[in-house]
Amino acid sequence: MLRALPVSPAVVLLALFLAGPIGYCAYIAFTDLQLTGQAESSFIGLDNFREAFGDERFLNAVWLTLVFTFLSSVIGQNTLGLALATLMQRASKPVRTLTGAIVITAWVLPEVVAGFLLYAFFRREGTLNAVLDLLHLPSQNWLFTLPILAVSFANVWRGTAFSMLVYSAALNEIPKEITEAAQVDGAGGWRRMWHITLPMIRRSIGTNLMLNTLQTLSVFGLIWVMTRGGPGNRSQTLPLFMYEQAFQKSMIGYGTAVALLLLLVGSLFSLVYMRLLRTEV
Repeated sequence: MLRALPVSPAVVLLALFLAGPIGYCAYIAFTDLQLTGQAESSFIGLDNFREAFGDERFLNAVWLTLVFTFLSSVIGQNTLGLALATLMQRASKPVRTLTGAIVITAWVLPEVVAGFLLYAFFRREGTLNAVLDLLHLPSQNWLFTLPILAVSFANVWRGTAFSMLVYSAALNEIPKEITEAAQVDGAGGWRRMWHITLPMIRRSIGTNLMLNTLQTLSVFGLIWVMTRGGPGNRSQTLPLFMYEQAFQKSMIGYGTAVALLLLLVGSLFSLVYMRLLRTEV
């Protein structure tokens, strides 16, 4: 008991500000609570969850959330971050400084500002189409024809810096003697990457994937500024669908049920990555 006293304030704070709100949200998810037009709420059991799984727009939001997360986090940020970290190890100091400054600047920008910049880049009269017109290539309204790809690219542009920093630290921990010995034995760059580098930074890969995935699942402002989930619902991920149900349609109970399902999706991803982290290298 005495050894638990130093951590008891932290446990109390976690229970009050983390477990408490989550527990209250879990209760609301089983009610018909609304923002307007209702004197009091009532307990309705699993009705909100049954309604969600019977709603085609919810299922579409789940699918788009998985696509957005896979494209922008698992593939985009993870792969590009590793590539940048690897290339920066071999680059000169001025190149490393300039590249790091550019990538990290995109990361530290507020989400709303980054969303506006990428909106200006992808819109019909935006920068991308202006460049394509100069090259005499066909242009299009990217936010209308390929909205989920546009917001995925925006999330890659904004969030790659974190992966780059994680992998830069991991690559610096690899003993140079190992890679030099492999190079002397005739192993090329790709073979060294596949058989030496990736196995030795497996734990960093798992940690980076877990943190990036959880962050990407909750992205709201970036997509809201760029497309507001449109056109129609072609870029409406779960956070935007949850916002629409809870605050635009005033169905707090249903929106909270969707939030719990989003929390469940994040938990499933975390379990997979935690299993990866427990795997011995």
